[in-house]
Amino acid sequence: MNPRLAGWVWPILMAVFGGLLRFIRLGSPRAVVFDETYYVKDAWTMLLTGEPRDWPEVLNGVKIDEYFANGQHLTDWLQSAEYVVHPPVGKWCIAVGLKLFGGAENPFAWRFSTALVGTIAIVVLCRVILRLFRSLPMALVGGFLMAIDGMAITLSRTALLDNFIMLFALSALLCLLGHRDWARKRLREAYDRAARQRHAKWIPVADRQGHLKLQLDATGPIIAFSWWRLAAAVLLGLTTGVKWSGAYFFAVFCVISVFWDAWERRQAGFRGWLGTGIWKDGILAALYMVPVYIATYLAGWISWFIHPDSYMHDWAANHPGEGITWLPESLRSFVQYHVQMWQFHTTLDAPHDYKANPLTWPIQQRPTSFYWYEFPDDQHPGLCALAPNSKCISAVTSLGNPLIWWIGSACVIVGVIIAVAVKRGDWRIWAVLAGFLGGWLPWAQYLNRTTFTFYAIAILPWVILGFVYVADWLHRTLNAFTFWWIMGGVLFVITVISVFFYPIWTAMPVPYEFWLSHMWFDSWI
Repeated sequence: MNPRLAGWVWPILMAVFGGLLRFIRLGSPRAVVFDETYYVKDAWTMLLTGEPRDWPEVLNGVKIDEYFANGQHLTDWLQSAEYVVHPPVGKWCIAVGLKLFGGAENPFAWRFSTALVGTIAIVVLCRVILRLFRSLPMALVGGFLMAIDGMAITLSRTALLDNFIMLFALSALLCLLGHRDWARKRLREAYDRAARQRHAKWIPVADRQGHLKLQLDATGPIIAFSWWRLAAAVLLGLTTGVKWSGAYFFAVFCVISVFWDAWERRQAGFRGWLGTGIWKDGILAALYMVPVYIATYLAGWISWFIHPDSYMHDWAANHPGEGITWLPESLRSFVQYHVQMWQFHTTLDAPHDYKANPLTWPIQQRPTSFYWYEFPDDQHPGLCALAPNSKCISAVTSLGNPLIWWIGSACVIVGVIIAVAVKRGDWRIWAVLAGFLGGWLPWAQYLNRTTFTFYAIAILPWVILGFVYVADWLHRTLNAFTFWWIMGGVLFVITVISVFFYPIWTAMPVPYEFWLSHMWFDSWI
């Protein structure tokens, strides 16, 4: 098969495999799972009224979520707009599934968008690995790990927001890698043209070993703009339009992209590569990327602006002389709404059984229980039929495959050592670190805030990239036979663990003792 075609066909087939794990029984459990209580109901009222609405907690003595799960009282929202603490883009994505698949009567419809996004992410990750390592086998290893990881599966089967952050940020990285490849080609072509000129000037420079070499006395062409980079700005705007944590991805990705441009300038042979990369590319890139990023974020709020009864829309009219007074009323209200959201996010420290310190996310110390149901004693569906004397339960535990997370996180550290000590500054390590710097490290400033381990889905692709980085190095260091025997053994064990955990990732009815056998640590219960 043509390598270019194979680079698409095999990742798509891997995504089909991962999609089966996500879409089969997607409507189970037929219940409002964890924070679906916010996002599904918000998406439903946004679809029907344009804005999220408040709901009664109890109706006729029954919790509204129980009615909602059974497709009842789906229009009994209150007329008041709901105070929503996250931007609208993620809820609009959930609303797409509701629109396409029968509305809120169908749990499959609630979860369609997150399942689709989780499936697409497998292809995107494969393409990122191909851009980085030019190895289809490595790409398929990474795609396979994404396909079978437990957190990737549970977040794809639950209508929460974090899967959208993961896909948009990962897709932005793919675009920035595309820009880097485009910039490299353009710089090298420009260098070749300049070097052939009759009056080309050369200057001596020392390499890392102290040897002198000639460098072209020119700064090279402007490479600030490409459609790749513009698309990345839009995707990062969408990331922030799901949750504000996307802003950290934007800051980190832009800085890394500018330094990649500068490094390519150096590799091509132009002088003054760092300074030129900053003022000739970085500043010009910021002049269009920042406005595009902001415009994309604001576009997600269009419905808030056009509906006069949206939450705090009339705040400025009711608070004359307050806020930023020189702004028009609607923008003044919009800014004040954001101030209130900021105060909520930076002061949230409510106790919760599944609260997890962000520093522990990569080791999966405290997974989140999304769903738990105990069947009546006379019911033994599914695997419970094998143990009729045992209590039968159904659970969704958002726990990543432990080996993927533990090995992948360790490989990130090993990868940094390899990149610095062995490969002497391999630029690709920054692609591996980008997700950690943008999606995990910023949470260190909120150690007392109420956070959950499933937020780490945003960094899962980079955990896998760490795994692949070390695997690629070993592949090039060891002979092929030895490497693939080792890799085959590791993947086999990882696969067995995923098969073992799959029932408690997907709400299959299982005996209580079977569930308990998965709780390897007290902190997992």
